[in-house]
Amino acid sequence: MVFERIREIMCEQLDLEEDSVTMESDIMEDFEADSLDLVDLVMSLEDEFNMEVPDDQIENFRTVGDVVRYIEENS
Repeated sequence: MVFERIREIMCEQLDLEEDSVTMESDIMEDFEADSLDLVDLVMSLEDEFNMEVPDDQIENFRTVGDVVRYIEENS
């Protein structure tokens, strides 16, 4: 459930096809996202999952799986 919702948000914000988003996808390299894209993504995830992600945690989000695990463990 968490992965599916994160995938939907990423596809919408980064203009991606759902098939291209996997747990192993590297957000910056595979999707050509920059730091602003990542901040926007985190803000959307915070709203969606009603949580706050500390700024120092964002730098640990390399893959989609990193984001999914963080949300599952902290929401």
